[in-house]
Amino acid sequence: MGDGERRRVIEWQDPMITANAGKTMSGLDFLQAIFRGDIPQPPIGITLNFRGVEVEAGRVVFAGEPDESCYNPIGVVHGGYISTLLDSAMACAGQTMIPKGFGYTTLELHINFVRAVTRETGTIRAIGETLHVGKRVITAQGRLVDAHDKLYAHATTTCLVIPLEGT
Repeated sequence: MGDGERRRVIEWQDPMITANAGKTMSGLDFLQAIFRGDIPQPPIGITLNFRGVEVEAGRVVFAGEPDESCYNPIGVVHGGYISTLLDSAMACAGQTMIPKGFGYTTLELHINFVRAVTRETGTIRAIGETLHVGKRVITAQGRLVDAHDKLYAHATTTCLVIPLEGT
């Protein structure tokens, strides 16, 4: 590698192991199993260097350490990284409220970026909490904060609850 070049090697497990396990349990039980390490973490968390750290009914927290591989052309963490963390936390908060045999998909995502994130920001946490849980629609809110609870972004989402195939 030449001057200034960096390298990152990523390894993951078959994501269908995780997806198929999710069909056999409630959303809360499924996420608890992933967070405990009983079921492999989805590859997106490995790729973007974030993991689940807290899960309870209606609330999920992911923590991540973005590095330079997540930078945009102006030298800060790309908004897509922040969006992914917040979408994951909010949607998974909704997932904790879903019974066995159902899943979800994000219908709408709205994010407000408050300040830039860099690798010097350190560990950031995306905190997702449900606002409304219906039979077909779940809404949630999220905040992205640093170790001192300084706000970097906040968001809302609407998710559609869907029956899972093969359940």
